[in-house]
Amino acid sequence: MKEFKKELLEVVSSLKGHLVYQRDVLLVEGTPVTPPNPLFVKEGGLKAGALLQPTNSNSEQLLKLRADIGDCQRCKLGKTRTKLVFGVGNPDARIVFVGEGPGKDEDLQGEPFVGKAGQLLTDIITKGMKMRREDVYICNVVKCRPPENRNPEPEEIDACEPFLAKQLEIVKPYVIVALGTFAAKTLLKTELPISKLRGKFHDYKGIKVMPTFHPSYLLRNPEAKKDVWEDIKMVLAEMNKL
Repeated sequence: MKEFKKELLEVVSSLKGHLVYQRDVLLVEGTPVTPPNPLFVKEGGLKAGALLQPTNSNSEQLLKLRADIGDCQRCKLGKTRTKLVFGVGNPDARIVFVGEGPGKDEDLQGEPFVGKAGQLLTDIITKGMKMRREDVYICNVVKCRPPENRNPEPEEIDACEPFLAKQLEIVKPYVIVALGTFAAKTLLKTELPISKLRGKFHDYKGIKVMPTFHPSYLLRNPEAKKDVWEDIKMVLAEMNKL
């Protein structure tokens, strides 16, 4: 009887740890992960076990990175934002879309590309590329909305760029699609305009980068959609080599 009580207490303790883990996951914005099973089966019986050791999966690494960012006040955007917008999507994605920064809708919802420009990006992914939005990873250069959607300032980019670099290091995509001038300039360390950069692959730490026009630019200049489609077709052709 004493052994049974001891085993039961160990099981309850393990389940409690599992629930705490789930709570902590839900507190972190933008990085869904699957919590581990706190029990294991051994030698034909259910035995109390500690939480499984972390697998150091991409999901877990992104979760830790988001936790490290915390309630970021590393630049002045921290004082004016509503929500920090980290990133969403497949942590093992082969394609990552990098934008400039959150807009009004993104600032309110805490998710990148959810406004009108985001719907256009979703159409590119689902209708053009025949993929699901959940198949790719989406993030921005800066994680907080610049007031009135102004361009991010150099010190704001400098404060956020290490987190973008770490996101890309964790996901390890095969191709990065740089949406717009600021994404392309930040990744490629160039002052060339997006019109000169698009249409060909560039390199970011061994990862292929395709710069193209930002979806918000396409809303103002719909005639540029054909150029973006040509860029996306190049990305798809490159992916087909895998």
